[in-house]
Amino acid sequence: MKTLMVQGTTSDAGKSTLVAGLCRVAARRSIKVAPFKPQNMALNSAVTPCGGEIGRAQALQAVAANVPLSVDFNPILLKPNSDTGAQVIVHGKALSNMEAGKYHDYKAVAMDAVIGSHTRLAEQFSLCIVEGAGSPAEINLRENDIANMGFACKVSCPVIIVADIDKGGVFAHLVGTLALLSEEEQALVKGFVINRFRGDISLLQSGLDWLEDYTGKPVLGVLPYLHDLTLDAEDAVTIANRTENASLKIAVLLLPHISNHTDFDSLRLNPKVDLKYVRHGEKIGSVDLVIIPGSKNVINDLCFLKSEGWDIEINHHLRYQGKVLGICGGLQMLGQAIFDPQHIESPVEQVTALNLVRFSTELTETKHLTNVHGLCLLNDEQVAIRGYEIHCGISSGPALEKPFLTFSKHPQDAIRDGFISDDNLIAGTYLHGLFDDPNTCSAILKWASHGEFSHAGFDLDAHREKQLDKLADICEQHLDIEKIFALGE
Repeated sequence: MKTLMVQGTTSDAGKSTLVAGLCRVAARRSIKVAPFKPQNMALNSAVTPCGGEIGRAQALQAVAANVPLSVDFNPILLKPNSDTGAQVIVHGKALSNMEAGKYHDYKAVAMDAVIGSHTRLAEQFSLCIVEGAGSPAEINLRENDIANMGFACKVSCPVIIVADIDKGGVFAHLVGTLALLSEEEQALVKGFVINRFRGDISLLQSGLDWLEDYTGKPVLGVLPYLHDLTLDAEDAVTIANRTENASLKIAVLLLPHISNHTDFDSLRLNPKVDLKYVRHGEKIGSVDLVIIPGSKNVINDLCFLKSEGWDIEINHHLRYQGKVLGICGGLQMLGQAIFDPQHIESPVEQVTALNLVRFSTELTETKHLTNVHGLCLLNDEQVAIRGYEIHCGISSGPALEKPFLTFSKHPQDAIRDGFISDDNLIAGTYLHGLFDDPNTCSAILKWASHGEFSHAGFDLDAHREKQLDKLADICEQHLDIEKIFALGE
């Protein structure tokens, strides 16, 4: 298997997007290609067919490559649960929570997991396109590095460095990054890609010539700024919304540890929906539906929600017949109490939740990871629903006797999930991805509008395919694809 690595001068330089584009280009050429990211730090994740957890970016890249999701595409996933700690997920399964210092020492062990995954991929694929993390020039993280040059040196693979010219200082970024690498690492760098260029390319040419002459490395292409490219975000929340005569207003509470906010991409892209994220210091305002999203630290985020006064606004919203939907951690917040006797998330063993519905939740060490199908029971209808579960905790109480959905098949033989309140104003589910199917999305929005919303849901899967093809077209047009795929030969 040939291995090619994409590293960046900074976070958000375009590594994830470039890897996705190259994966789709390779797939078009009937190359069996695997995406790979040794270590990812993100709160957006996806569930593989085997019940493992990987970063959302690698799930998107697998779609681009036309291959099923695999835990080997992202052997180490870090999900931050505080400013200094994260849950460490190895080969799709949660290992433990670690503070940064402890994980730094653990990285030597983590490298074994990374190399094990890469070795297994080599038995199945002819090309592996690897995404680095952050920047290889982060001096304080160089020791025991597994995410960037530590991995590249271990497998001796060629490296492309991508930089974002829209941030400014692109030549300093590239030259400075290269200068901070060792001679061995510099030798692995085979070229540069400049991302997000706007304007007349001829005005950039003198700079490109200088860069190639100064570093002795070729510029493998200049990608334009893609204003309308909308793909699953690795971690950052996309606030921008597209509305054209929107007929439904939705507010999503932007919690400090919000997870899997890609749940709301299909709502954000639906021209008939006005979706807004309510941020720190902002009011919820007048909307049809308030969504409490998933959370990686539900107790901490519940306290944040209350400190913002959003609990008072939610009660006011309900008094005026507004609808409320809780997803995963958001579901847990809607109940009477959350218990954490094993200190999974917090030193606090019990907190009073929003007390809007009669059930409670106990956080557990076991994480539920599964892809599921079932029937959504809103609007006195049965609409097919699909999604995935990623949660720690078991909820129980009389409210759950009236479920949000019933499963057609569940790996743990569960029969139902979530709840619909007796007054039909509040609903909750553990299911992520519930808006991705247009029919399910339409049913939920119909419920949210008291039966008035009749527009079609947004087909996120079809949109994603179009965006990946558009990205691949741009890569083929603006990159030296032949030279890139020949690197390392």
